[in-house]
Amino acid sequence: MAAKTSPRTLPSLSLEGKVCMVTGAARGLGFEFCRSFLQAGSTSIIILDLKETETKAAADELAIFATEELKYTAAEIKFIGIACDVSSEESVKKAFSVITQEYGRVDVAVACAGIVENYSALDYPADRAKRLFDINVHGVFYTAREAARAMIPNGGGSIILISSMSANIVNVPQLQTPYNASKAAVKHMAASLGVEWAKDGIRVNALSPGYMLTKLTKTILEDDMALKNTWEKLTPMGRMGEPEDLAGAIVFLASDSSRFVTGSEIRVDGGYCAI
Repeated sequence: MAAKTSPRTLPSLSLEGKVCMVTGAARGLGFEFCRSFLQAGSTSIIILDLKETETKAAADELAIFATEELKYTAAEIKFIGIACDVSSEESVKKAFSVITQEYGRVDVAVACAGIVENYSALDYPADRAKRLFDINVHGVFYTAREAARAMIPNGGGSIILISSMSANIVNVPQLQTPYNASKAAVKHMAASLGVEWAKDGIRVNALSPGYMLTKLTKTILEDDMALKNTWEKLTPMGRMGEPEDLAGAIVFLASDSSRFVTGSEIRVDGGYCAI
């Protein structure tokens, strides 16, 4: 009798056993990415943001979710918060030094820290434009580079750069040329680093969200429902995204399911860039 063969299975979306780090993770999309990683099985998560008190509060909140909602024990999880100014190369290096001391490695790194401001190009203060690029572009580069340095000795990993649909289109009606340009830089940075580090076992991809209803966005739009309506009308799906709408994409890019994906961009924008 012929031996039975096992059915083929899809690659796993599980992040069990992986050490995951996210910048800009004390709130907003960064924190939601941490929740998604936890739900996908990662119990080793590092939260980086500007203020140490906020990173530790976010780590505590994530631990409560893990123990109360997902029924992990305190002994099974290790979440830490680290203060980090991503616009400072030295600050990013110090943060990764702490990470390698605490965990010994990094398997997934997400560069999510970023800012957006709305000025006309003619009136944009030079110091604020410089600050935006220091955070959105240079900060992403420093994060990716230090992640790669930590990953190469351990055989590689996944680096995810958070870009935006603004890398592909010009947003209206708000004016935000430096932001759009910064996100286009991040998108191409992912492609370039993906090629450069491919043979080191490191995958680098960009995730580009559309308009998302984070807590901050909700607060802003409470006083400008006309803007919210405009954004929704311009989105083919007729709505803004919920942070949870990014969970599948971020976990896919972080997991071994995307093991042959690098230098790519995934847009999660409700069809905005398709029209």
